[in-house]
Amino acid sequence: MQAKEIKKQLRLLIEEASVIDPDLAKRLEEINRWVKDVKPGSLTAKRFVILFLQQMLQDAEVWLRLKSLPSEEEQQSALTALNPTLKYWYGYLFPTWLSENDPKFYIWRRKLMAGEFNQEDAKLIGSIANNIKTSGGTTVLRYVADLSMATDIIVSSTQESPLCIQLTSVSDEFSQEKFDDWENTLIFWAIDRGLFLSYNPRATDFVNQIVNILLSNSDNLIRGSYLKLNL
Repeated sequence: MQAKEIKKQLRLLIEEASVIDPDLAKRLEEINRWVKDVKPGSLTAKRFVILFLQQMLQDAEVWLRLKSLPSEEEQQSALTALNPTLKYWYGYLFPTWLSENDPKFYIWRRKLMAGEFNQEDAKLIGSIANNIKTSGGTTVLRYVADLSMATDIIVSSTQESPLCIQLTSVSDEFSQEKFDDWENTLIFWAIDRGLFLSYNPRATDFVNQIVNILLSNSDNLIRGSYLKLNL
């Protein structure tokens, strides 16, 4: 989807959301004000802005289809039909983000537009997500989760309660401040359990080691736990 189409679709979704879900309409209007004066060519050149907008439009469309179902029972039934990580995203995290004030949203929007975000770990996270899928698990990757909720990847192995993960290559001895910020962010969003994993990118077979740790903890980490591990 090109920048011009994205802007048009954004305006249409704002109009639809204003009738169905005012929280979504308000958030989309924020995003519209952010991009409306950026020329299509300039917007297209901003890769991560476009990727975020595409994700946002997709999530907004899914959310409006859910909210348009005639009863709460049908909405819950539609959510239940999703895999565990998507159910967690659309059933809890996404609507929470729509309804709550996000203190980081303005900051990371500005960074995205200024080209100050490059997602250096995208290849690693993509490999992890593929390996988890091969192992029978499910994942969700969202810029909102990453930049507002300190969550690189949401993972589920077999349980209905997915796990929010932050990965860092900062060594364990230097990562305490980052861990504290991460834990506070999860508590702010009422995410009830999470895993903060420090890894060594030079270690042998570290991707498979990460995958095994994530899948194991998605099954076994108890609610109310914010676990810090060093690989």
